[in-house]
Amino acid sequence: MTTSAVPLRIDIVSDVVCPWCIIGLKQVEKALTLLGRDLAVETHWHPFQLNPNMPPEGEDTAEHIARKYGSTPEQSRANRQRLSDIGESLGFAFNYGEGMRIYNTFNAHKLLTIFGIERGWKAQTDLKMALFKAYFQDRRDVSDTEVLCDIAEAQGMDRAVAAAWIADAALTESVRAEMAHWTDQNITGVPAIIFDQKFMVPGAQSAETFADVISKVLAKREAA
Repeated sequence: MTTSAVPLRIDIVSDVVCPWCIIGLKQVEKALTLLGRDLAVETHWHPFQLNPNMPPEGEDTAEHIARKYGSTPEQSRANRQRLSDIGESLGFAFNYGEGMRIYNTFNAHKLLTIFGIERGWKAQTDLKMALFKAYFQDRRDVSDTEVLCDIAEAQGMDRAVAAAWIADAALTESVRAEMAHWTDQNITGVPAIIFDQKFMVPGAQSAETFADVISKVLAKREAA
């Protein structure tokens, strides 16, 4: 007698330049290995901008953090080291350093949205990971149209098509509407990770916490 994998949908509200979002994903992936169950997981990404008013040239990351959160340079360095240590333990290397900049991510979210609509969650997740790598490891400008077209092309989309979607006014309105939806759901920071489209966990929790949540979600579903 064979048993089929149990489906589990995971929705992640996230920004491309949010280090805790990649850490949150990696913690969820680790949690899934702790459960000892055969799960068929689908991961869907949703747009959120931590800095919607970021200008085209971006801003020095250390200066941005100091202005936004009041962090001293020493606190910023310590926080970057903490992120690097956590990332390394989870298999994702952050390439932090002096001069790193933070960018406006709206056009990246447009591409992620259309990838999800036209190509499905797997292609969308691959693009999300490519964007995380481009920003955090290769330190590329993920607001730049040419950079975004490079990344989309490497993920199988013709760069002229990618450029057209970046310029598409209807897609702009659609992405703005979805961002407003998540704000209306009282999401003010990311990641926000939603299991079974019902149970939302804020922040990059530990793998053990996520495993406990997933176990409870599955138990509730099975008891229904």
